[in-house]
Amino acid sequence: MNRITGKARDETLIELKTATDFQPGEENNGHGLNSLSDNETSLPGHTETAILQPSKDTVFFRDGIRRIDFVLSYVDDKDGEKKQERRKEFEANLEKAGLELETEDKSDSDDGKTYFLKIHAPWEVLATYADVLKIKVPFKASDIPHAQDVPLEWLSRPFRLPEHIMHPEPDYFTSPFDKGKIDLFLINDKDTFFPPSTRNRIVFYILARCPYYKEDRKDKDKKGIKRLLSNGTYSAAFPVHDCRYWKRARNAECESERYNLYKNWARFLSFYKEQPLNLIRKYYGEKIGIYFAWLGFYTEMLFFAAVMGVICFTYGVLSYDDNVSSKEICDPSIGGTIVMCPLCDKKCSFWKLNSTCLSSWQSHLFDNEGTVFFAIFMGIWVTLFLEFWKRRQARLEYEWDLVDFEEEQQQLQIRPEFEIKCTDRRLNRITQEMEPYLPISSKCARFCLSGATVMFWMSLIVACIIGVIAYRLAVFAAFASIMKDSPTRKIQLVGSLITPQLATSVTASCINFVIIMILNFFYERVAIWITDLEIPKTHLEYENKLTMKMFMFQFVNYYSSCFYVAFFKGKFVGYPGKYTYMFGRLRNEECDPGGCLIELTTQLVIVMAGKQVWGNIQEALLPLMRNWWGSRKGRHQPENQYSRWEQDHDLLNFSQLGLFYEYLEMVIQFGFITLFVASFPLAPLLALFNNILEIRVDAWKFTTQFRRPVAAKARNIGAWQEILNVVAILSVVTNAFIMAFTSDMIPRLVYLYAYSRDIHTEATMRGYVNNSLSVFNISKIDAYSMPEDGESPIWFDSSTITTCRYRDYRYPPGHQREYSHTMQFWHILAAKMAFIIIMEHVVFVVKFFVAWMIPDIPSEVKARIKRERYLIQEYLHNYEVEKLKLQLSASFLTESRSQLCTEVPYAKEKHEVLSECL
Repeated sequence: MNRITGKARDETLIELKTATDFQPGEENNGHGLNSLSDNETSLPGHTETAILQPSKDTVFFRDGIRRIDFVLSYVDDKDGEKKQERRKEFEANLEKAGLELETEDKSDSDDGKTYFLKIHAPWEVLATYADVLKIKVPFKASDIPHAQDVPLEWLSRPFRLPEHIMHPEPDYFTSPFDKGKIDLFLINDKDTFFPPSTRNRIVFYILARCPYYKEDRKDKDKKGIKRLLSNGTYSAAFPVHDCRYWKRARNAECESERYNLYKNWARFLSFYKEQPLNLIRKYYGEKIGIYFAWLGFYTEMLFFAAVMGVICFTYGVLSYDDNVSSKEICDPSIGGTIVMCPLCDKKCSFWKLNSTCLSSWQSHLFDNEGTVFFAIFMGIWVTLFLEFWKRRQARLEYEWDLVDFEEEQQQLQIRPEFEIKCTDRRLNRITQEMEPYLPISSKCARFCLSGATVMFWMSLIVACIIGVIAYRLAVFAAFASIMKDSPTRKIQLVGSLITPQLATSVTASCINFVIIMILNFFYERVAIWITDLEIPKTHLEYENKLTMKMFMFQFVNYYSSCFYVAFFKGKFVGYPGKYTYMFGRLRNEECDPGGCLIELTTQLVIVMAGKQVWGNIQEALLPLMRNWWGSRKGRHQPENQYSRWEQDHDLLNFSQLGLFYEYLEMVIQFGFITLFVASFPLAPLLALFNNILEIRVDAWKFTTQFRRPVAAKARNIGAWQEILNVVAILSVVTNAFIMAFTSDMIPRLVYLYAYSRDIHTEATMRGYVNNSLSVFNISKIDAYSMPEDGESPIWFDSSTITTCRYRDYRYPPGHQREYSHTMQFWHILAAKMAFIIIMEHVVFVVKFFVAWMIPDIPSEVKARIKRERYLIQEYLHNYEVEKLKLQLSASFLTESRSQLCTEVPYAKEKHEVLSECL
């Protein structure tokens, strides 16, 4: 095959002559004419280059017929002899494999350095490898009727997209391609029979396996475009987009699917519309399609959780006036007469309970009877989400021909890094060929080093959390001292909300968030480094190992501070006269007077909302800025001379781990709205708003900022499904413990039904505040813990005020068991443990019952699969029978003709003999 460079003068003149053959008004779109370099444009009678040069914004070769299926780019550098030799052998082997190549010279590129190698796969190559890869193709129009219209379908019309966008292809029965049965399949046009996504997938399959060694050499492990990219022989390898995203392609033969995706999917104004999943799958492949299907379904299910969360929050608002405990705290005759013990040593003074009036009302918004119901609801919601997703996934498997799909061979191919680093060879029992392998001793050593690195970084996170805790303990006293004269109360609207507890909690949460983002930035690189250190053999193994390492780290990084506030803060404080200290100096932190639940809410909101805002900024602005800078030279060219391959080359590369980070972001968010949702019922609502934006931001990135990724198949979301299942089970446990130990719900219920009748004639919450506070003799407080001179408020008189109160259930001074836990403490503890056991068992029983009741595959899909298999077998059987009949008829006619030809001479001879006899 002759490769075209576009630099020889004779070839240029021939191309110009070809260009004159086009009729006026005809759309050539770059067909038949290559771009001219500066020294080739001065042709007689022409002063404008643009007059001679047709548009290079095309997806076809210069002949206007052969489609560009893949593009490789490279730059000649000083140390380029070895690379040039590799490219020469690699491209020669590509031609031997049947691919057709066309080169664009570096003088035609923006930077004057980059060569572009365009690759086209002809029909014979596509048919051969479609047979190898068992790609399913249509052979008969489907006669299975579609589901009938549902009642009130008109309500969903505003959310629907046009039919040609939602279903870009008719419904066919499909079968694995067989090159020997070409006439079986519905082939109207060989050039368009395989869609561009299938074509680039086949070409990438060839590129990944094509060697770059000479036949007389023995280093046959040198193969694949990935290894050539890693050693710098080529700078990029990508399929091209079919048009610019903001307008259709000029050539009618081009599908302009990118434009349709941008218009109907990637624009934010389409946020209320359904996603064109079939078009996404057709353009980007099943792997990306299944991600957006999962993200869309997750967002749909979040709507129901968000509605219930809003109802729970609304109940807290409406029951404001029924909150007896807050009324008692705010009452000057009750809360105003209760003197509380100092919350920290020296810098904190005695304070009155009614100073926490506002925080007690705030706490009631999230810590009320509706919270228990919502926690149970979320435990069931998680199960419904996972089970219904399995059903949606099964439907997509059927519609996208993934029912019999097994992992693609390229997912199981040996990684180039494995081939380079593993010098030992052994015989593969299956292929009977020598292949590289990693000795068990080296594998164990690498695994131990990797595990130690992971443990070190997790310990680093724990150390950072301890540092934040130490900060909280150290600055609380400072804030208390600064705010003792209440200078912040002069601030309008929010002045009364600012307390030492709130200031400490907010600043600590912000510092913790910054530490999380910094550690996350570094650990992403460390996780990739230690995964590379293990040298996984296949890409699938590499992705799974990286997934587990990243999720374990992110789990500890994002959730550890929430676990501390939920389950440790305020639980090991001690009591006046016998406080517990961290490092022997810092007194352990007590909960906010309104309870620890409101602090957990603050922590959750700052970390979750901060991550979502930062993530969206990072996802939207960084690609935009990089692409703007990378395409700065191309923008100065005439629009029709900014070639399609160079436009895509200036975009960001979509790496193999691109979807990994998208899944990781959403799974971390899933953990926030399930593990700690009992503390913040509005978390699903925040997640819903974020995901509506996330879908459009991701769609915008894929459509406008990234090169077109190689189409890949996937029938499910992979290892993330198991991670979601683990998080779902863990969420039931964490929410049960939050309701039992972080919330004040159980102590209130124990008082209401067990102790209030001892004080009042009926079950009531009156007197709960006084009942929940223990008494301590001020004279018994250590001098180290007493407020310094000048710290005590004006109203405090040590001669008249001899006792202070603190949150606990202990006997008062003078009792024979003074300061030891009362029986009510043990009753509450027993009630908490009973609540945990009952709630977990109820939710788990309902979860497993729901999972058992909802089949993973809808009965309709099962019936369709069986029906399709039956029809396919029947159709193939009839095809084979008809083919056999034709063969028998042809052989019968051949035999008849041969017999006729042998019988005619015999009859003539017999006639002559008879004549002689007569």
